[in-house]
Amino acid sequence: MSMQRSNLDACRPTRQAALSNGKILSSAANGIADFILENGADPDTVLRTVGIEERSVRAPRESLELRSYCALIEAAAHHTRNDNFGLHFGQGFLPERLGLIGEIALASPTLGASLENLARYFPYHQQNTQAAFRKTGSLWQLECRILDGRIMQRRQDAELTMGMYLNVVRRCLGVDWAPDEVHFEHPRPENFQAHQGVFNAPVYFNMPTNALVFSDRDLQKPMPGWNAARMRDLCEALTVLTGSTGTLGLTDQVVGEIRGQLPLGYPHIENVAEALQMTRWTLQRRLADHDQIFSDLVERTRRDLAELYLRQAHMPLRDIADILGYSEPSAFSRACVRWFEAPPSRVRERLLTKLV
Repeated sequence: MSMQRSNLDACRPTRQAALSNGKILSSAANGIADFILENGADPDTVLRTVGIEERSVRAPRESLELRSYCALIEAAAHHTRNDNFGLHFGQGFLPERLGLIGEIALASPTLGASLENLARYFPYHQQNTQAAFRKTGSLWQLECRILDGRIMQRRQDAELTMGMYLNVVRRCLGVDWAPDEVHFEHPRPENFQAHQGVFNAPVYFNMPTNALVFSDRDLQKPMPGWNAARMRDLCEALTVLTGSTGTLGLTDQVVGEIRGQLPLGYPHIENVAEALQMTRWTLQRRLADHDQIFSDLVERTRRDLAELYLRQAHMPLRDIADILGYSEPSAFSRACVRWFEAPPSRVRERLLTKLV
């Protein structure tokens, strides 16, 4: 079986292509207003918080800005006081509700073809996103990762997406099917036991990407709704409707790769350049053309993520230091003093006071 993934080159800026904030089809938010209400919050209030009108999330072939969509799910988690909002919303998100991309998965001939199509066409459904279905050793991974470095808060989207992926597989193999592992790129949340219950599998956090990991023994099983002609029509309709997988600016690509590599240690420019399929010197030159310096982007990314993670009271300071690529907590502490004029414990106190 051949691997299918989004074309990373399509996400690179060119002289001819206009830069894009990235869109996502509104079908991704199908039912979110009702789910917000079920969780005890007012949908209109949540939608107004992020500047989205309710009619926009009820028109499946309309589009939302990806940043606004991610902000919507994060705001829903905050207003409902359900920290696992995206996880539980995704748990009940059946493929039919996902619009064109869900229908493509259901109309594919086999489970393997369904997952290949899901990975291939998902970046048309959700732009500026990398998706892949690939084999690692004896296991397959169905992956998804937002490439846009400007979108710092993306946990709820990741958990919702993995829930959608899970339901596609279960449509073919039954509701009791479970992956071997589930991976998330964000830090472990406070109520992480719920994730193991939803997926019925070990769940790992601070991983390079979000993924379902499983064996290939059932990939040739037919999809119940297989319809080859319909599948071709749906694929064409999706690519025509959205037009592209998005065009992301260089700086935002670099910040996205920096973020992904931080848990492994300091993200050296050689590694980021390799991930973007260019040489170190080419990346340095192109950043200079944008008046950017790589080390400054690392510093900014670390600062923004530090502020995000320090708002999460359950995360030990040592873990935050590790996630941000610091070899010692003392180095993280010095960085906080440089950024916020206070050590991490004091910064956290200030941030949590603001949340009350």
